[in-house]
Amino acid sequence: MKSSKYNLLNYRDLIEKSWPIILANSSVPLLGLVDTAVIGNVGGVADLGAIALGSLIFSFVYWGFGFLRMSTTGFVADAIGRGEFAETRAVLGRAALLGAGFGITLFALQVPINSMAMELLNGSATTEQRATNYFFIRIWGAPATLITFVFTGTLIGMGRSKLLLASQLFLNGFNIFLDLTLAGGLSLGVKGIALGTVIAEWATVFFVGRILYRELNVSRTDGQKFLEGLLEISALKRMVASNINILVRTLLLILSFAFFTNQSAKFGEVTLAANYLLLQLVSFSAFFLDGYAFVVEGLVGHAKGRNDSIYFDQAVRRTTILAGFTSVTLSLMLFIFGDQIISLLTDIQVVRDQSSAMLWLTCLYVLSAFAAFQLDGIFIGVADSRSMRNAALLSTSFFLFFWWSSRGLGVTGLWLSMIAYVVMRAITLLSFYGSVRREIGFKH
Repeated sequence: MKSSKYNLLNYRDLIEKSWPIILANSSVPLLGLVDTAVIGNVGGVADLGAIALGSLIFSFVYWGFGFLRMSTTGFVADAIGRGEFAETRAVLGRAALLGAGFGITLFALQVPINSMAMELLNGSATTEQRATNYFFIRIWGAPATLITFVFTGTLIGMGRSKLLLASQLFLNGFNIFLDLTLAGGLSLGVKGIALGTVIAEWATVFFVGRILYRELNVSRTDGQKFLEGLLEISALKRMVASNINILVRTLLLILSFAFFTNQSAKFGEVTLAANYLLLQLVSFSAFFLDGYAFVVEGLVGHAKGRNDSIYFDQAVRRTTILAGFTSVTLSLMLFIFGDQIISLLTDIQVVRDQSSAMLWLTCLYVLSAFAAFQLDGIFIGVADSRSMRNAALLSTSFFLFFWWSSRGLGVTGLWLSMIAYVVMRAITLLSFYGSVRREIGFKH
């Protein structure tokens, strides 16, 4: 029997679901550009360095808490697929509690976190002092940021990509306005950038919270039943276990990119700078590939909740075809226009030459990465975090082994190792895919 939603999964609808996510993702680097432009005009070199160091600290810390977004998506999508809207609200409540708790913990540990970060990051005394000022202001937004991760995961799990775009535009648009007002207009400099971010983060919690309150009909919820569902021990244990597995997976991903950067530095400043520029092209491509991965998260979660194998199969196949086509297109665009893009990013000729020489490897990486992105989305959507953890362990081990075996190839060997790593991520996840299919009624 065909799925009742079968005809809804056409390519046009999938593209309409993905483009708001792509735009939402691309609004993030725009904020960074505005921060840089404001400080670059009202501050000095030390101020720019402080923003760079401070932003780097929060990027790494918050990246580690990405499991809040991912696990929430899977549980929400499954509950909606089963038609259990009370459980959907309970999932949101549990995840928000975890996010708030982690955020408060980060706030309580702000002094040791800052001290450790400044030990690891090298800057002048003035830069480090201003980065510290930035950190101690922006840390006030930690609970809001992590709760927003949960809200984002909920919207993706619900399949409401246009609401996700609205939330990101509000967050980054309001942040840009505050940066221009506080750091530029009121000449608060680095402190103004940090304060603007904190205000925007908390405002976004209320903005998106209001949206979810309306979308999930929270006003009609029985308070007693909601509290009982919120504090259900078995459900809390499942969510915590899922979060731990995704945390391990995320830390291994961070380790792999950190290792790549560290090895790049060993080849000299020019190679380090060139690889940094090429990674920006990889990050740009990820905005597009994430669009289809986020869409498939919600779709397969709904299919799992309904035990709808046809809908699941259609969601996987059609989003993967779109992601593959997009990956090929992006790779060709980088191959054809990559040199011009590199020239826009730097005027240092030796860095341009090194980047251009390695550009074909970047194109190959982008071409190879879409499968891992899509499979990540599928496993997030069905809340199979254990397979994601195991795949990360296996692929990271393979990455390190491949690099050890190909060291004689120099920088080319390093890039080939990263390509092998992203391919192995896909292969290992694919090896666990059969069990996911069987759970939703497939037979081999």
